[in-house]
Amino acid sequence: MTKQILVTGSTGQLGKELYRLVETSKYSDKFYFTNRDSLDISSHSRVVSFCKEHNIDTIVNCAAYTAVDKAQDDEVNANNINHLAVRNLAKVAKEQKIQLIHISTDYVFDGTNYKPYTEDDIVSPKSVYGQTKLDGENAIIEINPKNSLIIRTSWVYSSFGVNFVKTMLRLGTERDSLGVIFDQVGTPTYAKDLAKSILHIISVTSTTHSKEVEIYNYSNEGACSWYDFAKSIFDISDISCEVNPITTNQYPTAAKRPHYSILNKNKIKEYYNLKIPYWKDSLKSCIEELK
Repeated sequence: MTKQILVTGSTGQLGKELYRLVETSKYSDKFYFTNRDSLDISSHSRVVSFCKEHNIDTIVNCAAYTAVDKAQDDEVNANNINHLAVRNLAKVAKEQKIQLIHISTDYVFDGTNYKPYTEDDIVSPKSVYGQTKLDGENAIIEINPKNSLIIRTSWVYSSFGVNFVKTMLRLGTERDSLGVIFDQVGTPTYAKDLAKSILHIISVTSTTHSKEVEIYNYSNEGACSWYDFAKSIFDISDISCEVNPITTNQYPTAAKRPHYSILNKNKIKEYYNLKIPYWKDSLKSCIEELK
């Protein structure tokens, strides 16, 4: 049976990767890619109208306010996009019996763990961004549209948009040396890998998947610091810029980041039979694509 799938936030990194995969591969499902100009996801009537017109049975919410530092002084907008708009999507999903797949973040954790975070670990965000994303999660769980899931991910990059990889590639050609934080540890996520996994999840999920919202962790395999990440970017790209390790205190930011946010992915791998690539292999693929 052909599914009718609405993808929000189509101009972001993940949205663009989903669009490219759908356009370049043979999918029997019908996809509708929207952005803030074509569909206001904070408007209940507009989302309902769109879903009814196109017989939507799955929503993939890639829309998010992701300017982590800016959010500290722009809490209203961050809350509108990361929380209230998500609440609206959850309401529509429940009313119209639509599956909702929502993308969240490792920033819901405080970063004080000593082992990879599981989906059941205590959440305690330390930034406005993290709090608004958690509020969005809680809204979905409270409203509880059946067959829906939340995917927490981390350190997302791709060949699209603004991200750490593209910033390092630019700075590496402009400067002789850079200071990069070494005491924050996590795992990069290639948006293309996450997009492939989402498409797989959609293809194998039945309408009787779950009576409650499920939470899953997803990132690439392995772990590194931002310093290690930068070093690898330069090594793969044959850029001779020197990378110097610095502490978080030496690079103050408006928003506090988790010092440790490695995600345990056993749940999503086992349930959906996913094979997740190693972060450095995916980084090589992305850089090759950028070239």
